Amino acid sequence: MSRIDAIMPLFIVSNLRKSVDFYCGFLGFELRTSLPETEPFFAIVACDGVGIMLKHVSAEILPQPNRKQHEWVQWDAFVSTAAPDSLAAECQRRDNNVVVDVRDTDDGLRGFEVADPDGYVLFFGRPLND
Repeated sequence: MSRIDAIMPLFIVSNLRKSVDFYCGFLGFELRTSLPETEPFFAIVACDGVGIMLKHVSAEILPQPNRKQHEWVQWDAFVSTAAPDSLAAECQRRDNNVVVDVRDTDDGLRGFEVADPDGYVLFFGRPLND
């Protein structure tokens, strides 16, 4: 049987450099691709098996986080991690101005939410049973 190893969502962003700085600087991702090299409009940031494509289309095409479309939709991405507490502490060390609230959720998860500069919300966590 074939195996699927990863998924890489694409987020439309308003400022590519600001988004790359957030993902690499605060979350510890690495910049894997940036096109073109002058005035980039597309980038891939990744950490371990997790990747996110970031694309600036134009000033008229705005980011569309799920919450902007449906306020009851919490997240734009769930990022599975076995150790959300230590990951949160790493993020906190990178930027101590951002409060990272690790908690147990009502739906049986332990983790934390982070909103990127365009409002995309990523939840880093794991099921409480794991």
